[in-house]
Amino acid sequence: MRALIQRVTEASVTVEGEKIGEIGPGLLILVCAMQGDTEAQADKLAAKIAKLRIFKDEADKMNRSLLDAGGAALVVSQFTLAADTARGNRPGFSTAAAPEEGKRLYDYFADRMAVQGVAVATGQFAADMKVALVNDGPVTIWMEV
Repeated sequence: MRALIQRVTEASVTVEGEKIGEIGPGLLILVCAMQGDTEAQADKLAAKIAKLRIFKDEADKMNRSLLDAGGAALVVSQFTLAADTARGNRPGFSTAAAPEEGKRLYDYFADRMAVQGVAVATGQFAADMKVALVNDGPVTIWMEV
């Protein structure tokens, strides 16, 4: 699985003019299931993200996790993280999981974040979403398991 995480002061996702998910301080997690990904990979990614020490401590150093900081996660499906740009000018997405499997693993990942003890809001799989965020730092990290 692939994820792009952004530390945010706030983030929201809107579908057809309706805000369906929003958080205050925490992480916006754009996530993509790749062909062959498993629940074990989703488990590993969720645990890693929940414990990743990228929030500031009292000494202003990135030393606290999402769990330590009490932040929330906005989990948004993002199949374009599978983009292959090696040839030509039009990216290919053939390495992304099939839609049914992608949705299953996306839902599973969001659930695993909640199991870690994180408050979770979500986007809508395969929808045309408008994502708004205020990146804190900015801190943006690419992850793949």
